[in-house]
Amino acid sequence: MKRTIAVNSNCYHGYSIEEAIAGISAAGFRYIELTATKGWTEHVFPTMSFAYLCTVKDKLEEANLVPFSMSGHCNLMDRERIGDFIDNIRLAACFDCDYIVSSIGEAHLKDNAIVSNEEAAAHIRELLPYLEEYDLILVLENHGEHATGQIIKEIVNLVGSPRVLVNYDTANVIYYAGVDPLVDIPTCVDKIGYLHIKDKIGGLQEWNFPALGKGHVDFPGIFALLDKAQNNSPMSIEIEFTKDGPKDLTEVNQAVRDSYDYLAGLGVEI
Repeated sequence: MKRTIAVNSNCYHGYSIEEAIAGISAAGFRYIELTATKGWTEHVFPTMSFAYLCTVKDKLEEANLVPFSMSGHCNLMDRERIGDFIDNIRLAACFDCDYIVSSIGEAHLKDNAIVSNEEAAAHIRELLPYLEEYDLILVLENHGEHATGQIIKEIVNLVGSPRVLVNYDTANVIYYAGVDPLVDIPTCVDKIGYLHIKDKIGGLQEWNFPALGKGHVDFPGIFALLDKAQNNSPMSIEIEFTKDGPKDLTEVNQAVRDSYDYLAGLGVEI
């Protein structure tokens, strides 16, 4: 099954968007997920000048890279951050993206009580008018205390809108929950609208996310599950290395190329 395969510019955390564009394009990819995560990777960001954002759009066109999605992670459980996320929605629209990605965030009240899935869904429903206005799909990533696709699906169902789906991260489910994605994906595959395909070495709470094919995530098995469910959702490659990070830009570029070669070796059309 032919799929849209992008590279998340967050693979180039610590490097510039220009370096990310050059490396992703050189590896042979034609799609990019732009990262606009406050205080982490601000490759594009609402506070940047319009003139600079236009130069980024120009560089993407020159590199024949389509920015079809944006990683706009905010804590959606913090009402003080909702405005930031709305700005990211507008930024994603500026780049003609179809998808915007976010985790839900820490779902704890000040008294340390855990917020219910119903309240999480209520926060997210407040974003629906903006998603409609800018014709975007919000995909919620399994992350942190919302570590499995099964949990995210429950919240997606409560939101009850085709504008909100699951972004399934194939390594986060292992890192945060110690759960095999081959076991978890069938519980939520009907609501998966996007995937972060990320490899993993080690188990629970072990930060080691190498190039695709260098870890132990069973991507052929994952693709088979998606094919069986006739789920042709787009995917974005995410490489986060170890906690020490990559040693240099060359290592990042090589990991992106290795990921391309791995997918091509599986017969995936890119």
